[in-house]
Amino acid sequence: MMDNKTFIIAGIIVALLIGGIAVFMASGDPDGLESTALVVQGQKDLTGATPEDAEIHEDLTGKFSYSSPMPDYSLGESFGSLGGLIAIIVGTFLAVIVVLGLAYGIKLAGKPTK
Repeated sequence: MMDNKTFIIAGIIVALLIGGIAVFMASGDPDGLESTALVVQGQKDLTGATPEDAEIHEDLTGKFSYSSPMPDYSLGESFGSLGGLIAIIVGTFLAVIVVLGLAYGIKLAGKPTK
């Protein structure tokens, strides 16, 4: 049987492998919600290809907005593929830390007080 430490390390390695492979296999053409927004705004036909200059426009006046620290799984164009790999590694470790923190909090909440 595998101990907890080995299980967590194996899980991190698998997550990094999946993250690294999936990002580079992802389509550059917007799909799903992005594609629907472009169709609704009239910048794309329902069955056509997305124009190179298509950009989603939103009216965010007086509404909540944010800027992603690692947009599109990258650190900017100056870093290229290396930035994508760094973003994957950092994102994976942040997710692991959050999950382990939640698990620890749940474990503490279940312990009886003396």
